[in-house]
Amino acid sequence: MSITIGALRESAPQETRVALVPEVADKLAQTGARIVMERAAGERARFPDALYKKVEWVDGVLATSDVVLTVQPLTVEQIGQLKPGAVVVGFMQPHARKAEVAALRDRRITAFAMELVPRISRAQSMDALSSQASIAGYKAVLIAASSLQKFLPMLTTAAGTIRPSQVLVIGAGVAGLQAIATARRLGAVVEAYDVRSATKEQVKSLGAKFVETGVSAEGQGGYARELTAEEKAKQQEILDSRIAAADAVITTASVPGRAAPKIISRAAVERMRAGSVVVDIAAEQGGNCELTRAGETIDHNGVTIIGALNLPAQLAYNASEMYARNLLNFLKPALDKGELKIDWNDEVFAQACLTHDGVIKHEPTRKALESAP
Repeated sequence: MSITIGALRESAPQETRVALVPEVADKLAQTGARIVMERAAGERARFPDALYKKVEWVDGVLATSDVVLTVQPLTVEQIGQLKPGAVVVGFMQPHARKAEVAALRDRRITAFAMELVPRISRAQSMDALSSQASIAGYKAVLIAASSLQKFLPMLTTAAGTIRPSQVLVIGAGVAGLQAIATARRLGAVVEAYDVRSATKEQVKSLGAKFVETGVSAEGQGGYARELTAEEKAKQQEILDSRIAAADAVITTASVPGRAAPKIISRAAVERMRAGSVVVDIAAEQGGNCELTRAGETIDHNGVTIIGALNLPAQLAYNASEMYARNLLNFLKPALDKGELKIDWNDEVFAQACLTHDGVIKHEPTRKALESAP
């Protein structure tokens, strides 16, 4: 008997993305699966119901579906509505959603967290963190450009020459590299910094100057490790001078499962020129700037600090397309003539699994949950 794959209208505040776009719904239907969705699930991402040709519209998606695709983590209440033995695939935020993880475990739900998909060559097409980070980096530069009272590019006019804006990007992961590329395309003079020295060539290849501080923090899995206090002080001393010279600073530095490192101090902000802008992509993890307030825009001595949240949702159409394709590429190896056959020897499924058969399979999450008071 064919499995049923379902997607919800996302209920989290300001979440406009959808886990299934028409193109991907059609491709899943071609595997023999039955596809069900809630009415208007894609409406906020500009995918009206009429575009979904191979979808059945049902009220009880959670109770109907064998596999549920989500963008944001399901709530405890929603988890309680799932079919016994159901599979959930989406972002799970396991380090911050302990009650939800416990509910998934207790209901014996198989949950795959897209943020746990291993960063190996074979899984690049499934890497939802990267696809969404790319959008965040792009959007952050547009926000900075619209907040500045200056042009980004150099302009030669009858009224004289306008000098280009100086943009500093902190963090050269996927979001940072996209921010660099976008700022360069818009004509800004761009500098960038990352504690991982391996990113230097990537930064330079995009036409930006790499800020040398003498501090390197190569980590595992393509991420940076957390810096020591001495390393942070050395880094801050050099970065502060570059921050002061920038018209716009885009910060993207984060350590998975931990608070974002504080890279821009109050003192550094107070050295910036009035009219300068800081766009902090890491606001949801506490922010890279000491003054960042998540979801708020503040003015500190004439410097605008934007605590950006969920930037991919501000480009919901393309963000949904990219995310839905990530889900399709993740699920497709397990779909066989309308049936779900998970190969637990496949490292992608094994490492992305958060809970299965009443057990928390992701060891750091299990330890965090067991140590919680």
